[in-house]
Amino acid sequence: MKTALRLLALVLALPLILACALHIANSGSGALPPRAEGALRVATHNVHYIRARHETGRWSVGDWQGRAPSLDAAFKAMEADLVAFQEMETFSGGNSDDVNLARSYLLDRNPGYAAAAIGDWRDFPSTQPIFYRTDRLSLRDQGWFFFSETPERIYARSFDGSYPAFASWAEFATTSGRAFRVLNVHFDAASGDNRLKSAELVVRRLAAWPSDIPVLLLGDLNARAGAPTLDILEEAGFDFAPTEGATYHFDRGVNLFGAIDHIASGAGLTRVGGPVVLRRRFAGDWPSDHYPVIADYRLGD
Repeated sequence: MKTALRLLALVLALPLILACALHIANSGSGALPPRAEGALRVATHNVHYIRARHETGRWSVGDWQGRAPSLDAAFKAMEADLVAFQEMETFSGGNSDDVNLARSYLLDRNPGYAAAAIGDWRDFPSTQPIFYRTDRLSLRDQGWFFFSETPERIYARSFDGSYPAFASWAEFATTSGRAFRVLNVHFDAASGDNRLKSAELVVRRLAAWPSDIPVLLLGDLNARAGAPTLDILEEAGFDFAPTEGATYHFDRGVNLFGAIDHIASGAGLTRVGGPVVLRRRFAGDWPSDHYPVIADYRLGD
């Protein structure tokens, strides 16, 4: 009987032991190194939407008010020239973006930045903005497309009819006049088939872009290194920064699997620093359920 109880206890403990091992393997937070001379520092951060109709509870307006200083502290800690955000939305049940608490809060407190990939929500889905430093970059163009059979139809449902998902993009010029584009993506978390079709659509869309303008791809791909989703993009010429450890932490600092938030570069861009994942609280709180990911690039092969 004692042997059976010990065996049962061991069996029950195994999931906890495995979870602890995975957490340790996917944790750790390196310091953000000094920026390489002439480098462009870029970042991606999924900040989770705010539930506008809820005053209290997780992801509510009240919860946001508590988290807001943490998000601002995380943004400042990145020291980035541009940051691609996902889920920067105050969701009230429709597509309206007339109120965007997180975007307004960060822009008000960081006057050296502006937001690209935004517009009137009736014509431009604005919940995946790209913040950029106005003293280093100027905005030249911007656009979007949905991961759908009808990518030009705003708020089109995804390939399998589930919630809309999309890519936003912006073209920038450096102070020296060098142009590059940033593609900000958020792939479906629930459907592997949607992720594959989204990656294939990205490849087709980018094939029509000017070949002499380098492209950075940033975002929440909901896929880990080695997944077929990333393989499709790598075969199209993207080089993924080797992000080690977790980028999603369940809003608890629990790191059970490898990175799903990524930064990748096309021809004409050379990675010269990072990637670094900032796995820590800021201002005493978690900014969201994802960690920021940062890397440095230089224009030119």
